[in-house]
Amino acid sequence: MPEHAAASTPDTERLPAPGSPSTPATRRTGLLVTLVLGGLTATPPLAMDMYLPSLPEVTRSLHAPAATVQLTLTACLAGMALGQLVVGPMSDRWGRRRPLLAGLAVYLVATVLCALAPNVGTLVAFRLAQGLAGAAGIVIARAVVRDLYDGVAMARFFSTLMLISGVAPIVAPLIGGQILRVTDWRGVFVVLTVVGAALAALVWLRLPETLPPAERNDGGVGQALRSMRGLLADLPFTGYMLAGGFAFAALFAYISASPFVVQEIYGASPQTFSLLFGLNSVGLVVAGQINGKVLVGRVRLDKVLAVGLTVIVLAATALLLMSTGALGKAGLVPVAAALFVLMSAMGITLPNAQSLALLRTRHAAGSASALLGTSAFLVGAAASPLVGVAGEHTAVPMAVVQLAGALVALACFVGMCRPWITRADAEEGGAPLSGEAESLGES
Repeated sequence: MPEHAAASTPDTERLPAPGSPSTPATRRTGLLVTLVLGGLTATPPLAMDMYLPSLPEVTRSLHAPAATVQLTLTACLAGMALGQLVVGPMSDRWGRRRPLLAGLAVYLVATVLCALAPNVGTLVAFRLAQGLAGAAGIVIARAVVRDLYDGVAMARFFSTLMLISGVAPIVAPLIGGQILRVTDWRGVFVVLTVVGAALAALVWLRLPETLPPAERNDGGVGQALRSMRGLLADLPFTGYMLAGGFAFAALFAYISASPFVVQEIYGASPQTFSLLFGLNSVGLVVAGQINGKVLVGRVRLDKVLAVGLTVIVLAATALLLMSTGALGKAGLVPVAAALFVLMSAMGITLPNAQSLALLRTRHAAGSASALLGTSAFLVGAAASPLVGVAGEHTAVPMAVVQLAGALVALACFVGMCRPWITRADAEEGGAPLSGEAESLGES
């Protein structure tokens, strides 16, 4: 049976025999495991956002141009993208725990080496290794959620993870800014090492295996590739994947360029930048909680996703107009307001795109999670150097990349997912159902 076909089966039809733990609809996590999963999804913002306030210092310390230093972000992101393609299928074959623990161990070693890097080229290489290993936490956390949840519960749990992992981008730049008061940028990686060690210990002690041996895929690399090919052949899955990926490009353009835009163009201190970055992350978290607590189960996720993508397009358009001077000389306040709106819209866009995509697969959650993460991080990695092509003294490239990413995301969503099609239309036309209309309701 194709992976997406299982998603349209009602949860009540998947109830297991008494004592069976293997059905997503009936398995739940405790608070500590929820926090561990949130910590794993926080790996990217911890690895990147804590480092952001130190980017200008790294350019001076290593005597490298801004565009080259931004490659340290690109390398980390590219590593996280490529690593997921390996770790995702591995977790479908060998379970979730072993690949996760191995990835965390390598991540710790790479982070220590980043703190010791003697030049920018070496730092880029170690950041690539850090990203490759850190991919294990990202992809396996999503796969674990798919193991445990389905339908409304899965969408709401992703919003809960948005709350937990959203704390990371709030506190990470603040911590990074404060670290720079007492040490240099190398101290940031020392703190990241300590945090990573604590998370690895929690995973070792408290995260159980969520993929029973009977449900594992033992077909090897060939089977994994066939599974991914089948997922990509499902047009709506690919549409949701690309919509989330290009929306992430707009997000990462902000992450990569905002330290220079806020500090170099508008003259803000690292601490002020950290506060603004944290405020934007609060907007993302609040929007994610509104999504999970209010919208999910009452409004079709397709409709919520459409609104989120539209708001991102409007915010990116406003930023482009301000950065080009079309609206007159704009100060930091209106630019920060537009960035706040854009980031807040991410809180309803990213979790819903992931939920809608994963609802179309059940038996290859690791491979599906890998495709979702890889597409997002590869597009984000490509966006990073583009925002610095015009130097450190203009925000136009950032706004252009954000607007282009948002428009492509919206086009993929509309053209490939066809959100206007109702359940009745899909059944009449023989199209595969995502499960969203059944599990998450229509309005």
